[in-house]
Amino acid sequence: MKKNVMKWLFIMAFLFGAVLHPTMSSAEEKPAADVKQEWWFKKDKDHPREVEGLPDLQGGDEEAVRGPISNIVLQQRYPDIVILRGPDTANRIALTFDDGPDPRYTEGVLDALARYNVPATFFVMGARAEAYPDIVRRMVNEGHIVGNHSYWHPNLVEGDMATLEREVMQTEELLNQIIGYRTSLFRAPYGFLNNEAVEKLDELNYNVIGWSIDTLDWREPPPEDIAFSVLSNAHPGAIVLLHDGAEWDGDRTSTVQSLDIMIPELQELGFEFVTVPELLNIPYQK
Repeated sequence: MKKNVMKWLFIMAFLFGAVLHPTMSSAEEKPAADVKQEWWFKKDKDHPREVEGLPDLQGGDEEAVRGPISNIVLQQRYPDIVILRGPDTANRIALTFDDGPDPRYTEGVLDALARYNVPATFFVMGARAEAYPDIVRRMVNEGHIVGNHSYWHPNLVEGDMATLEREVMQTEELLNQIIGYRTSLFRAPYGFLNNEAVEKLDELNYNVIGWSIDTLDWREPPPEDIAFSVLSNAHPGAIVLLHDGAEWDGDRTSTVQSLDIMIPELQELGFEFVTVPELLNIPYQK
């Protein structure tokens, strides 16, 4: 009996080792230094959805430039200019979208918002608005608010105030031609600002709009993860950061799909969707 048990243990150990051997060998044959590290949010980068003529982000794509950031200190220094959230006295929430218009994704976002009768606020790049003015007009025609997100999407804290003013005013003039008003809402590319930039924007008669929920959707996680980041952090007065635009090899499909998950859930929880000016009780135009 004892011999039979030992025999079967020996056979099982042999078979187990044979199964593991190929996997272990392939790892041993490939030095760790030669293994390409692939982050989960880059998994689809080999199959970009390119659009000819799409103006790119001058300062670089979100993935390469920034991680999670906070403008709380700036908001504390300039409470009348930098706004990160609305009042918590009402169960209202504002969805905001950056970096469009992008013909690959913006219209999908607009379609989803229309399905649920949800208004939103779009911070658009001037160069892309100039390339796709009809999409910007659709935003306004469907009840959304348009804000200024600079013309070429540079990193404003690396430039001088003349660059900031040129980027802002060029976009303001262009949007006025397209939608018929001069927006008073500004969001900085990447959210990057400093004291001098905030003071200049105040001189230009802008409210600087930040966010209280950052979905990090530029990392291209699954739509369920984007929705969960909003649902798990939802609060009265929340301003949610999403992206309807991407760099040339970026993909916002997950963002579009996440709206069909998060919007019904938030409505079920009793949240009312409003635009940023409605949430903050501020004008959207000069």
